[in-house]
Amino acid sequence: MSFWPGRRVLVTGGRGFLGRHLVRRLERERPAAIATPGSEDYDLRDPRAAERCLADLRPDVVIHAAASIGGIGANRLHPGTFFYDNAMMGLNLIEAARRGGVERFVALGTVCAYPSETPVPFREDTIWDGYPEPTNAPYGLAKKMLLVQLQSYREEYGFRGIYLIPVNLYGPGDHFDLESSHVIPAMIRKFDEAKANGRPEVVLWGDGSPTREFLHVADAAEAIVLAAERYDGAEPVNVGSGHEIAIRDLAAAIAKAVGYTGRIAWDTTRPNGQMRRRLDTSRARERFGFEARISFEEGLAETVAWWRREGRGAA
Repeated sequence: MSFWPGRRVLVTGGRGFLGRHLVRRLERERPAAIATPGSEDYDLRDPRAAERCLADLRPDVVIHAAASIGGIGANRLHPGTFFYDNAMMGLNLIEAARRGGVERFVALGTVCAYPSETPVPFREDTIWDGYPEPTNAPYGLAKKMLLVQLQSYREEYGFRGIYLIPVNLYGPGDHFDLESSHVIPAMIRKFDEAKANGRPEVVLWGDGSPTREFLHVADAAEAIVLAAERYDGAEPVNVGSGHEIAIRDLAAAIAKAVGYTGRIAWDTTRPNGQMRRRLDTSRARERFGFEARISFEEGLAETVAWWRREGRGAA
């Protein structure tokens, strides 16, 4: 018997990039209902709104995917906003879910919660070994507090909440606003617009030496559904692809995929961010059977195609 039929599911952030893919994946399981309210319906930073949300929608399962997010530039400009919004949304929703008798709660953390000097690959038991990389520490720490809350609520109240740590996501439907987007959509747009306008050079932040791991958004949705069904433990679980790529190589791959042949210049006065990121994904495989299926080459081509087909006109 499937876990989902008969259960009501609340997906916060269900109208966003990850949320839309997650809802489509959940629809295949035929739950009794899937609710995707927005911030205009319930401002989860307000504890009364979080309580009202749970009372109105009566979910059995809550997947908390809502977040205030952005790249390095946005994190440097708005550290207070990212800390407050992400901490308050999560803290209020988890408390309301506990009080409302929610059966299962899935909280999405962030790779930014790891210490800046974490040994590679990042293992979940090293998450408390130091302070996060300063450019996104407020965001990472806000999200990490939800792990503390879930673990303490499990111990005191028996609350069945789990905490997943996804790496950077990408794929069709991503955010391409240059002020707030992450590295892959930002590069796709920059190279595509440079090609269209005949610009001989594209300037990117840092020196290109840091590495990052990326997970296709459809794989992330699959991992979340599997975890909600099969995992019920206090330990955090990494969700990633295991594929690490240098930013310099990423830029070259995106320029090639877009068809841009100009020069790539690096602004070394801008921060690199954390120097390496790659997750140990063995716990996800062992605890709920997740392994990424979509190759980076396939996912990048799909994302570029989506941008050309649908993203340009909306940008």
